[in-house]
Amino acid sequence: MRIVGGEWRGRRLAGPKAEGIRPTSDRLREALFNVLAHAYDDAVEGAVVLDLFAGTGALAFEALSRGAARAFLVDEGRQAGALIREGIAALGCGDRARLIQRDATRLGPAPDAATLAFCDPPYRKNLAPAALAAAAAGGWLSPGALVVVEEAAEAGPVLPPGFAELERRSYGETAVTFGRFEG
Repeated sequence: MRIVGGEWRGRRLAGPKAEGIRPTSDRLREALFNVLAHAYDDAVEGAVVLDLFAGTGALAFEALSRGAARAFLVDEGRQAGALIREGIAALGCGDRARLIQRDATRLGPAPDAATLAFCDPPYRKNLAPAALAAAAAGGWLSPGALVVVEEAAEAGPVLPPGFAELERRSYGETAVTFGRFEG
C-alpha cells in the first residue's frame, strides 16, 4: 500500500498482518480522490478530515498528502491503532493527524468539526448509518460536510436521515456513496 498523490506520493504505508482490516486499494483511493478534486471543487484542500473505521489510515493520510489541514482517524481496533500510529510516525504528521481509539458508532463529543468525512466500515454490517448519525450527534461534522461512504456494491442506502445522497459510483464489488451532511 502506498500514498498515490500529493506531497507523500509513493510513500509506503504498513498494511494489516491479520484478518479484520480491509484497506481501500491504491486504485480505488486514486479514483476517489480524482472525483473529490474534479467533481467537488477539490474538497480535500484545507479540509478537516474525519476517517471513520480508519483501519490503516490510508484515506486520511492520502487526504493529508493532498492538502488537508488536519485529520481525525477513528478506529477501536488494536491492530488498526498500531498501524495508524506507525503511519503518523513514518509520515511525520503528528501535528496534523490524531488517532481516536473508540467505536465509530459511539463517538461522543467532537474535538473539532470535519468538512470531509470518510466512512469505510466492515462490509455488510450496516454500520455506516450508525457511525454517521453518531458523528452528526456529536458535532463531528460541519454543516454541508461532504461524506464518502465505501460499502459492498449490493448494499442499500448507507446515509441516515440528515444526509443527502449526491451520487453513488460502482467500482467492481464496491460502491462509493458521496453525500452531504444537511445539519
